[in-house]
Amino acid sequence: MEEKKRLGKGLNAIFGDDLSNVIEEIQQGNVEVGKRYELPIAEIRLNPYQPRKIFDKGKIDELAQSIAEHGIFTPVLVRAAVNGYELIAGERRIRAAKQAGLETVPAIVMEFTDEQMMEIGLLENIQRENLNAIEEANAYQQLSERMKYTQEQLAQRIGKSREHVANLMRLKKLPPQIQEMVLNNQLAMGHVRPLITVVDEDEAVNIAYRVIAENLSVREVEDLVRQGSVVKKTNTNRPAKEKEMDRDLENVRFILERKFQTNVKVDKKKIEIRYTGIKDLNRILEILNLIEEE
Repeated sequence: MEEKKRLGKGLNAIFGDDLSNVIEEIQQGNVEVGKRYELPIAEIRLNPYQPRKIFDKGKIDELAQSIAEHGIFTPVLVRAAVNGYELIAGERRIRAAKQAGLETVPAIVMEFTDEQMMEIGLLENIQRENLNAIEEANAYQQLSERMKYTQEQLAQRIGKSREHVANLMRLKKLPPQIQEMVLNNQLAMGHVRPLITVVDEDEAVNIAYRVIAENLSVREVEDLVRQGSVVKKTNTNRPAKEKEMDRDLENVRFILERKFQTNVKVDKKKIEIRYTGIKDLNRILEILNLIEEE
């Protein structure tokens, strides 16, 4: 009963400052904080704060085969929404269950806030399957902005070092093309970290393409950057109006990513919405109400 009374105070009141075991504790039934149901998959919408944008098809196929043979042992976590439910944790199980032809899944219905959903979504992916470096950086940035965490506070919440968090968030300074290469697993974090210091963005992108084409090592990338002797200097004299516009555009990006559940890039003259295939494109077009019924 004590755990139920503390739920209204949030996750921190249940497990203190250590969130690392929250998902496991809840899903294993060690803490009574929600009711378990068998819910229709069609009534469950995906978590808009899910940091993972690209899922390994091979692993989903394996999980789908296992689910088809043995079912789902670990319930997903959801919260009640206006129409149906929103997924908190368990997107891989939902995707695999659909592929296996299941119509319902075991689920625990929670009363989580948006902020708690963001933290749980990030933690689940960090613990169960490593996020892409840019996906992880995006998640850190969203948490920092929404929760007003310092890097030190964020590191404590997710069980990482402050240096790890700082290094990941620096990747957001990279040109969009390079971030996309990391998202698509064409480049590793070690390859792109030296490129953060390159002054000319076009030069940084050219080096990134060389890394892929020539299969360069991290050391070779570092040597290329040193040879160029072009190091990025922070411009502290930018007009306040430009800085304010950057913040406004970042807010727009956050809103659009939440709505479309995919990566969105926004600059002063264009908006790019990323999709992974025809099915995903149709999903986005439906959200925009651009698909006409026959």
